[in-house]
Amino acid sequence: MKHSRSSRKRKKFGSEGNKSDKKTDQLKKSKKNMSKKQENFGAKRRLNSTKENQILKRNQNGDVIFDQFPDFRPNLTPHEIFSMGSFGGTYWRPISSSVTEKQYRNQYKKYPTTWWKGIPKENLVTPWDDYNKNVNKYKVKVGTTLEFWESKGWITKYHPYGWVQWYCDFYSGKRGPDDQRQMKRWIRTAGPNSRFRKALINLIKKKKSKWDDFSISPKRRQTLQHWGYILTKKDFEK
Repeated sequence: MKHSRSSRKRKKFGSEGNKSDKKTDQLKKSKKNMSKKQENFGAKRRLNSTKENQILKRNQNGDVIFDQFPDFRPNLTPHEIFSMGSFGGTYWRPISSSVTEKQYRNQYKKYPTTWWKGIPKENLVTPWDDYNKNVNKYKVKVGTTLEFWESKGWITKYHPYGWVQWYCDFYSGKRGPDDQRQMKRWIRTAGPNSRFRKALINLIKKKKSKWDDFSISPKRRQTLQHWGYILTKKDFEK
């Protein structure tokens, strides 16, 4: 009987030992899989970071090149638009969108921190009512309220802040259903035959001045800057 009990105990112990070994193996596998997942996540994050921080090519005139979109040729990057001084410091202010019926704040933080390097926070998130024209490169106030843009149907659910928000996404490599419309808006506003660019060039020529005489039509210049464009000597002399 004693021998039988001892045998049963050994069997029971052996069974528990096997269970313990299995649990240990499962734990090791779980940790290994978790490690792989973390490694893959880190790789994806690094890849996304590389894409976001990519520096796109420019042509000899300084235009930013988007290979599949030859008619879309802004010559300012998102960083340049804001570092030069734009929107009276108000662009990324907190907003309440009537289009999406949502509230937004700190949306600029979705983009690479390098874009905002050297730019004071107040030059990004100042309320519209505190618009500071001295932030702007040409020291003039241009633009209208978000409510006005929404009432015209120019703001969509994809980019409740407007064109520059779309451009930030597009420059980052994101593509979406609103791309063609937004590029056409740029062509009409800041492209080679756009009203603002042509009007600026014609006025400079009329006054027999130079392309970089910033005293001529600073409001047009500031508006063009908000659309990712600054007049160049080559464009002026075309």
